[in-house]
Amino acid sequence: MDLHEHQARDLFAAHAVPVPRGLLAATPDEAAAAAATLDGTVVVKAQVKTGGRGKAGGVRPARTPDEAREVAAAVLGMDIKGHTVREVLVVEATDIAAEYYASFLLDRTNRTFLAMASVEGGVDVEEVAATRPHALARVPVTAVDLATAHEIVTAANFPPSVADRVADVVVRLWEAFVAEDATLVEVNPLALTASGEVLALDGKVTLDGNAAFRHPGRAALADVAAEDPLEAAARARGLNYVKLDGQVGVIGNGAGLVMSTVDVVALAGGRHGGVRPANFLDLGGGASARVMADALDVVAGDPDVRSVLVNVFGGITACDAVADGIVTALGLLGDTKPLVVRLDGNNGEEGRRILAEAAHPSVTVVATMEEAADRAARLAATGV
Repeated sequence: MDLHEHQARDLFAAHAVPVPRGLLAATPDEAAAAAATLDGTVVVKAQVKTGGRGKAGGVRPARTPDEAREVAAAVLGMDIKGHTVREVLVVEATDIAAEYYASFLLDRTNRTFLAMASVEGGVDVEEVAATRPHALARVPVTAVDLATAHEIVTAANFPPSVADRVADVVVRLWEAFVAEDATLVEVNPLALTASGEVLALDGKVTLDGNAAFRHPGRAALADVAAEDPLEAAARARGLNYVKLDGQVGVIGNGAGLVMSTVDVVALAGGRHGGVRPANFLDLGGGASARVMADALDVVAGDPDVRSVLVNVFGGITACDAVADGIVTALGLLGDTKPLVVRLDGNNGEEGRRILAEAAHPSVTVVATMEEAADRAARLAATGV
C-alpha cells in the first residue's frame, strides 16, 4: 500500500522523525483555516500518489489565509498524471539551506535491505542515479544503529557539520521502516533549514500488505475514493485482479500462467490492430461456479473489454470442474461478451466436452494458448 504524503508525514512524526507542522484540508475554506492556524507563509501541496506535483502546479506557496484559500481552490480538483486532487496538505513554509535525500527499501534481488542517501536532494533520485551515480550512496543493511547510520552518512559525503543530525534522523527512519513493516520509506527532500534543523519535508512510504494482520488500523489508510472500482469489486470478492489499459479480458489460474497469458495476448494484439490485455485476474486454486461467475462479472463489467480469454491448466483444480463453473456462471450472468476458453491438463478433454455440449453462443473453445490469444485479440479488434 502506497501512502499519501500526509499519511507518510504522520507516520514519520509517530516515530520522532522531525517534520514541519501541517494540516490536511479538503476545501478552500479548510485550507484558509489551516493557514491561519499555522500563522505565516505556508505551502499548499496536492495529495496524490504520483510524482511531478510541483511541475504540474500542485505545490504552491501562500502568504496569507486568503491566498491559501485561492491556491487550494485552484489545486483541488486538478488532474495530475491521471490522479484527481481531493485533498491538500497545508504546511508551514521552511527556510531551506540545503536539500538532501535518504531512504530505506527492500532489496528483493539481493534479499536484504538497502539504504540510499545523497547530498543532492530535491530532484528525482532516478536522475541522480543515472547522471551522477557517484552522488548516490547505496549501503546494504540488516539493522541500523547510530554507528551504521554514520556509515551511511559518510558514504554519501554529508558535511561533517550536519552529519550527526542527519545520522540521528536516519536511525529514526529505520525504526519507522521496521516498526511499520514498510518496503520503502523515502524522504526527498530531507532539508537542512537556515536555523540548523533537519526536517523531512516530503515523504513516500510503501507498506507491506502481507503484514497488514499485524496492523489492525491500517485499513483506515486505504484511499477508497481513488481506487479503481473494478479492483475494489474484485478485492471484495477475494479475486486477485489488476486493471490494465487494454481490450482483452484475461482470466487464468495461477499467477505465472496469467502473466504468460497477458504477454501472449499483447503479442497477438500487435497482429490485430494493437489491442492489449485489459487486466490480470488470477482465480487461484479454485474455479467453482461462484468464483467463475464473480471473475466473469468483474472482467466483462469493464466497459473497455471487448472479449474475454479464459486460460486454465488443470492441476489440483480439474478442467471439468472449471467447465462446469463456466457453464453455470454463464447461466447466472446471462448474455456476456465473447468468451474464448482454453482448457488443458487434468481432465482437459472432459472439460472441453462439457463446453461443447453446452454450446453457449458466446463461447469459443480452442486447443492452445497461442490460438486462444489470437482468437481473443481478433474478436476484440473486429468483433468476429
